[in-house]
Formats: sequence, C-alpha cells, structure tokens
Amino acid sequence: MTNQTNHLIAGLHPEIKDVLLSSRREFFKSSAVKLGAMASAPVLLAMTVQNAFGQELPQDVVDVLVFALTLEHIEDACNRSGLKAAGLIPEEYVAIFNQIGKHEAAHVAFLTAALGSAAIERPELDLTAGGKYADALTNFDTYLTLSQTFEDLGVAAYKGQAGVLAVNDDILTAALQIHSVEGRHAAIVRKIGGKKPWDGAFDEPMTKEEVLAAARPFLA
Repeated sequence: MTNQTNHLIAGLHPEIKDVLLSSRREFFKSSAVKLGAMASAPVLLAMTVQNAFGQELPQDVVDVLVFALTLEHIEDACNRSGLKAAGLIPEEYVAIFNQIGKHEAAHVAFLTAALGSAAIERPELDLTAGGKYADALTNFDTYLTLSQTFEDLGVAAYKGQAGVLAVNDDILTAALQIHSVEGRHAAIVRKIGGKKPWDGAFDEPMTKEEVLAAARPFLA
C-alpha cells in the first residue's frame, strides 16, 4: 500500500477502518490477479471503499459528493495537464506537483467509490476559460494562478458543505481528511507563487452556487 492510500484509511470511523484493513490483503491479492496491470492502489482502494460505504446514502449527501467529485476531477485534470505540458513546471517544483497529482487522483478514486453508480465521469476541462487564460499551459505564473484558484475553491467548498455531510459521520470524517490536504495543497502552491500561504486567522466557506460560478468557465 502507498502512503497516500494509508492516509486515506487512517482516521476513518473504526468500523469502516476495520472493514478496509481486515479485507484489503486478501482483496488485493484476488483483485490484482483479476485486474493485472490495472491493479493500482487507488483502483483497488476504490473497490474496497465502495463495499464498505455501500450505496444507501441520503440524496443531499450524494449531491454534495457529486459536487466534490466534480471539483476533484477539475483539480486532477489541472495537475495532469500541467505535468504533461513540456517545460511548463520548473524542475524544482515537478516533485511537488507530482505529489499533489497523486493526492488528487486518490481523492477522485475515493469519492467515486463512495458514490458508486452515482459517480460522474471527468468533465472536459478548458484551462484557458474560453481564451481568458490563453497561456495557461505555457506560462507558469498563469498556471500557478489557476492551480491556486482550484485548490482554494476545493478548500472553501468542503467547508461550505460540512453541515450537509454531518448526517453521516464516516463521510464527514473522510471529507474533512480531504479538506485538510487540500488546504496544504493551496498553501504550497501559494508559497511557490510568492504569496502568503494564508489570508487570515479564519478561512471563509463558499456556497455550492459560488463555487460552481467560479469553476464553470473552466468546464468545456
């Protein structure tokens, strides 16, 4: 198991954690044989989490998780695009964005598993926002601005929906685990861009409508 996979499991409700930990060795062995080269840790984790959480979630919780998955898809796609763009990310920062990318991929796998059949596919992403940021994948400063925007949106979005997720302790705990990691992503991206990692002692939440309004221009 990779460190990021263990971090996703660590701290979950004991009952859920026990299900994952007790079954994962045999599950991974049998699934790895069936899936072969596809048997990466995020894929296998997603399959075990789906079994643990089950499919009976309140519709408002499902709606929030779909909303969160949409944002995670955007962050994941942003990182993938940046890493694929030759020469965009300076060598000294490649390892950082590689790690952020691994986290985002794990978040996508986790939320997809929790949603099961309600999960959405990755939407098409237009990092230029219709041409507004035409140099998004050629100018590192522009790319940093977008990366920070998406990370900050993720942090604010999880805070804004915490009340809805509070009806399910396991889902809320998992969401808070993701939220804190997103906060660390936002801080390091800000630092790379020469900005302060924080804006003050208290960070404001954003409503779903506010977040979607900010993200919508980047959805092709």
